[in-house]
Amino acid sequence: MRVALFGTSADPPTAGHQEILSWLSERYDWVAVWAADNPFKSHQTPLEHRAAMLQLLIADIDAPRHNLALEQELSSLRTLETVKKAKLRWGDNAELTLVIGSDLLSQLPRWYRIEDLLQEVQLLVVPRPGYAIDDSSLEVVQHLGGKIAIASLTGLDISSTAFREYGDSQALTPPVVAYINREHLYECQDASKKRFQLR
Repeated sequence: MRVALFGTSADPPTAGHQEILSWLSERYDWVAVWAADNPFKSHQTPLEHRAAMLQLLIADIDAPRHNLALEQELSSLRTLETVKKAKLRWGDNAELTLVIGSDLLSQLPRWYRIEDLLQEVQLLVVPRPGYAIDDSSLEVVQHLGGKIAIASLTGLDISSTAFREYGDSQALTPPVVAYINREHLYECQDASKKRFQLR
């Protein structure tokens, strides 16, 4: 069984995440998704909100094979812990592929026990606009034992950061926008609403 493991900070999850998940569901037997705390980022929205938004995003995907699910129990600060949980969940015979964006490639060597992690999973790198996949980063990870494939998909040129900093809700799906408004998440949303009311 081929399992794609896709953890994301999902702060908030975007249409770009949704496109990647649809693409993965066509190519893997099972796609496990979870919201994760990124130890390299600070001031993140509470994890339960990010997981709830990710669940809405997944529910909005028409995956004909119904092979896509939020597996929030896999979430851990350390990806190696996540992989241990995945092995318990799917067994030692499952072929695990860790999906990361090209923006994380240069960070990978600093991850906790990276050489042990790379023994347990294959890597699939999804190109992201603005984050070129350079040969030197690939070589470093391969030297650490990484088995790397590059996805034949380039992520949409949108990001969670653009929404958090500029309130660009074009990047989000309607169910996620509705959740953000209902839960009063993100200051930029409240600010743009207030500007609208003042007019």
